[in-house]
Amino acid sequence: MREESLKTLKGIGDKTERLFQKAGICNLNQLLHYYPRDYDHYAEPVACGAVRAHEKNAVTGCVVLPPEVKSGKHAMTILHLRDETGSLQVNWFHMPFLRSVLKRGSVYVFRGMVSEKQGRKILEQPEIFTPAQYEKLRGKLQPVYALTAGLTSRMVGKAVGQLLEKKELEQEFLPEDIREEYGLCEINYALENIHFPGSGEALKRARNRLAFDEFFLFLLGLFRLREQTGSESNMYPMQAVWKTEDIIENLPFQLTGGQMRVWNEIERDLKGHTRMNRLIQGDVGSGKTILAFLAMVMAKENGYQSALMAPTEVLAAQHFETIRRLLEENRIFDAEPVLLTGSCTAAEKRKIYEKTASGEAKIIVGTHALIQEKVEYARLALVITDEQHRFGVRQRMRLKGKGFEPHVMVMSATPIPRTLAMILYGDLDISVLDELPKKRLPIKNCVVDPSYRPRAYRFMQREIQNGHQIYVICPLVEESQELACEDVISCSRRLREIFPEDVQIGVLYGQMKPQEKTAVMEAFAGNQIQILVSTTVVEVGVDVPNATVILVENAERFGLAQLHQLRGRVGRGDAQSYCIFIQGDGKEETSKRLQILNHSNDGFYIAEEDLKLRGPGDLFGVRQSGLAEFKIADIYRDAELLKAASRAARDLTELDPDLSLPQNCSLKVRLDAYMERQIDDIGL
Repeated sequence: MREESLKTLKGIGDKTERLFQKAGICNLNQLLHYYPRDYDHYAEPVACGAVRAHEKNAVTGCVVLPPEVKSGKHAMTILHLRDETGSLQVNWFHMPFLRSVLKRGSVYVFRGMVSEKQGRKILEQPEIFTPAQYEKLRGKLQPVYALTAGLTSRMVGKAVGQLLEKKELEQEFLPEDIREEYGLCEINYALENIHFPGSGEALKRARNRLAFDEFFLFLLGLFRLREQTGSESNMYPMQAVWKTEDIIENLPFQLTGGQMRVWNEIERDLKGHTRMNRLIQGDVGSGKTILAFLAMVMAKENGYQSALMAPTEVLAAQHFETIRRLLEENRIFDAEPVLLTGSCTAAEKRKIYEKTASGEAKIIVGTHALIQEKVEYARLALVITDEQHRFGVRQRMRLKGKGFEPHVMVMSATPIPRTLAMILYGDLDISVLDELPKKRLPIKNCVVDPSYRPRAYRFMQREIQNGHQIYVICPLVEESQELACEDVISCSRRLREIFPEDVQIGVLYGQMKPQEKTAVMEAFAGNQIQILVSTTVVEVGVDVPNATVILVENAERFGLAQLHQLRGRVGRGDAQSYCIFIQGDGKEETSKRLQILNHSNDGFYIAEEDLKLRGPGDLFGVRQSGLAEFKIADIYRDAELLKAASRAARDLTELDPDLSLPQNCSLKVRLDAYMERQIDDIGL
C-alpha cells in the first residue's frame, strides 16, 4: 500500500494537492483506487449528415470559410462544415480567438455533443484535433473521473498514469484457487485496466475483479464480526403490553395487513429467547415509522430504553417530532424523549447525557452521536436505525463494549430483492412491507426527452402557484467537459432566469458542509424554498409532504432502484404528485428501462426487473444501489458477482476461519486493514 504524499508525483505542488484533497484524494493509495465514473470512447469520425443528436460525435471537416464571431452577452464563434452528406453548424461560446486558429483549407477533427434545435443538428463546444492527433486516440477508452472545481479528468489521469508506471503497485491477496475458480484477473492488471483499459474486454475483466474484491472483503468482514458478537441470547426479554394494542386501536387509520404481520414478527422477537436482529424493508410511505414507535413503546412499558438512529440531523429531528406527537396523542407522558445530534450545544448534550445515563429518558433519537464515547445508557434494550444500510455488527460491538447487547431493528426503503438482501444482511431476519396505506394516491409518471423541458417548467409554475414545492435532480454538481449532463449549478442558474423572483430556488449537494445542508433542507421543509435543485443527496432525505413534483434530469444516468428512491421524495401528502424523468440520450434501450418506472410504483417489482435488464456485462451504467461500502461494485448490476463472492467467502470461512493457512496470509493482512478502515470511517 502506498500512503506517500501526492507531491511525490511530477507536476503536483501545494495548490494541485489541495484540489485533489477536495475530491478526497490525500495519498497515492487513494489516488490508485479513485476509479473512473465513466469512459469516453473515441469512435471513428462520422460524416456531417451522420451525426447523432444527444451523443458525442467526432466529425472530420475542412475549413472552407473562416468562422464568424457574434459578440454580445453570449459571444459565439460559428463554423459551417459541409460534405457530400450534408452540412453541420459548429458553435463555441466565448472563444473568439478560434477565428485566427482555424486556418482556411486545413482539415480538423471536431469532437463534442450534438444538440438538436428546431430539427437542425448543432455540434456544441467541440474539442479540436488534427487528424494525426485524433488517430492516436481513436478506438481508445479514456477515463472520466468524478471531479471538484479546478480538477480535470486529464489532471487525474496524468497523475494516475505516473503512478501506474511503477509496476506491481499492490501485492496479490486473493488466493490463487479462488481466482482460478471464479475466472478473476491479477490485481495489478485490474488496477491498470480500470483506469486505462486496453479494450472493452480488459475493462470488463478489471471491473469484475475489483467488484468481486469489494463484495468478498465485505462478506468476510461480516462473517468475522458476527463471530465476535458472541451470544444471541435475549438479554432484555419483554412481555406484550396493552398500550401497543390501544395505540393501534386509536390510530386515525387502519394498519395494513402487511404492517400487522410485521408488527407480530417484531413483538414475537422482543418476547423470544434470542435477540432481535431484523431488517424491515418497505417502500417510502409503507408505514415503517409507526412500527418503530410501537416497538419503542413496548420497550418503554417493560422498563427499558430504546434509541432510534437516523443518517442525517434533519431526518433525526423529523423522527423526534413525529415520536413526540405520537406520545402526546396517546397520552404517554413518562417517556422523556430526547434528541441528540452533533449540533446540540455542550450544555444540551450534558443534560441529555444525564437523562440517558439515569434512565429518565426512555426514548433517545439522534444520529451516530448516539453511539459515541460519552453517551451512557441505563437499560438500552432496543436500537432502531433508519436508512443505515449497514448498521449492525460494528455498531453493536460498540454498544456491547458499553455493556449492552440490544435488540436491533433496521428500516430501509431501498428495494433490494430478497435473494440479494439475504446475502447483504446475512445476520438479519428480513420482513417486507408489501402494501401501501390505502389513502396514498399513486404518483403519476412520465418519461420525456429534453424538448419537453419548457412544458415541464410551466407545469411546475402552476404547482408552485397552488402552494406546492418541487425537486429537480441533476447527476452532476458542476458542468463537466467530459460528461454531457445537467448539473446543479447551471440548472439552478437557468431556473432563476425562467421563474419569477418570488420563487425561491435552493441548491443541495454532497460536498456542502453538514450545517449548510441542514439549513437548506430545513428551509425547504418550511416552504421557504419552492424549488430545490439537488444531486441524489436527497435520496435519503427529510419528509416534505408539500412537495408534489420531482423532475429528474438525465434519468438514463441513474439505476432504476435509485430513480425509484428519488421518486419517493414526493407523494407523501394528500395532493396528487408527479414524477418527470427527462431522458437525455435518446437511446431505445434506455427508453425500455425507464418505461418500467413509468408503468409501476412498486419498488420490489422494479428492482427485480432491473436485475433482468442489467446483467454483469453492463459496464457503463452508473451506480444504482448507493450502498456506501462499495466504490465500484453495485448489487443490482453485479448480482451474480455478489452471489459468487458470497459462496467464496462462505467456503473459505468454513475451511480456514482464522485465515491462518499460508496461502491466506496476504488475505488476512488485507482483511485486517479493511476492518480497521471500516471502523475508522464510522468514528468508532
